[in-house]
Amino acid sequence: MAKLTFVGGIHPYDGKELSKDKPIKEILPKGDLVYPLSQHIGAPAQPLVTKGDRVLVGQKIAESGGFVSAPIYASVSGTVKAVEPRRVVTGDSVMSIVVENDGLYEDVGFYPIAPMEKLSREEIIEAVKEAGIVGMGGAGFPTHVKLSPKEPAKIEYVIANCAECEPYLTSDYRRMLEEPDKVIGGLKVILRLFENAQGILAIEDNKPDCVALFKQLTKDEKRISVRALKTKYPQGGERTLIYAVTGRKVNSSMLPADVGCVVNNVDTIVAVYRAVAEGRPLMERIVTVTGDAIAHPRNFKVRIGTNYSELIEEAGGFKGKPEKIICGGPMMGFSMFELNVPITKTSTALLALSKDEVSAMEPGPCINCGRCVEVCPGRVVPSRLADYAEHFDEEAFLENNGMECCECGCCSFICPAKRPLTQEIKSMRKIQLAKRKKN
Repeated sequence: MAKLTFVGGIHPYDGKELSKDKPIKEILPKGDLVYPLSQHIGAPAQPLVTKGDRVLVGQKIAESGGFVSAPIYASVSGTVKAVEPRRVVTGDSVMSIVVENDGLYEDVGFYPIAPMEKLSREEIIEAVKEAGIVGMGGAGFPTHVKLSPKEPAKIEYVIANCAECEPYLTSDYRRMLEEPDKVIGGLKVILRLFENAQGILAIEDNKPDCVALFKQLTKDEKRISVRALKTKYPQGGERTLIYAVTGRKVNSSMLPADVGCVVNNVDTIVAVYRAVAEGRPLMERIVTVTGDAIAHPRNFKVRIGTNYSELIEEAGGFKGKPEKIICGGPMMGFSMFELNVPITKTSTALLALSKDEVSAMEPGPCINCGRCVEVCPGRVVPSRLADYAEHFDEEAFLENNGMECCECGCCSFICPAKRPLTQEIKSMRKIQLAKRKKN
């Protein structure tokens, strides 16, 4: 039987052996907690506290700024030191709530809203919304919006994105091995919203232990199945995952719901379970700290608002001065120039590399080899789009389907001329998306 996959893609060194076999370690923050009010796509949250207020674990400290927005909760108990702009991983200054941790971790108390079988569809979505859950794979789209398509009866597949195709990252892998009940429980919660849907746990076949574990745990579940995917980057991209699992195609002007699908990341699904079954808002996540410059790579359960530098300390510090530090993975992450920034809902990993191989590359002229076309999952011509972007030819860029690029980085990775194709295309896409937003 042919393995489930898509056309294109690459096989970079995955680096997962550095952290995949080490159990998740829970750490408690040592310094102040910083909660940026923009940790999601959409309107920033609005603060509910002011300087001098005392807060508890699980207390709402910022409310949604609109329908496409998400509230924020304190992950420690302590005193609000300030509501002021603070630097985040992108380098931007974002209005944030700063809490001085008192080390007591007194909470507001967490209780299930009601027995799950008695909850209505509207009550489940409201619970997810109130918990402040967003896409935790990095996108940050408010989950309650994703779970509220116009025609829920037309959703045929609820796909749990268990691929974790980004090199070095192993947080989803450890979550699946250590808390499979919560992953399955969260998928069941979401399936209650879509009565005509089947649940699919889509796992890359480089995780045979996870595939076997979930097949065993779901063998009696009529609405849940496990699909083993061919290991290939970017197998976990939303469009490529949907195609691999269902054969249905999604373009840049469509949503997964348009082809009867809803896709959620592993950590997001666990957050949904905890919100409904335990009454706990989103206050923590799993972060992979790894790379050949890290002394002891592993995955940490960390409270949102914790400083990145504390994670480096917990991982034993640097073995030597790293030339490159990346927030996220090497394919779709971005460089960090400062570690004194907070963990947010969308923080997936910190990757420290002893050598900055990309900066050492000298781009040359395109040799028309076509390799970028072969690996592109969006089936566009990256070399041509990069030329249009570089010369700011917006019309040609759009005519040649530049918006279909998913910014996965495959073309830049494979290019023998070492051209920064993805970066050029990404810059033009950003301009076009901003123009659409204005209109």
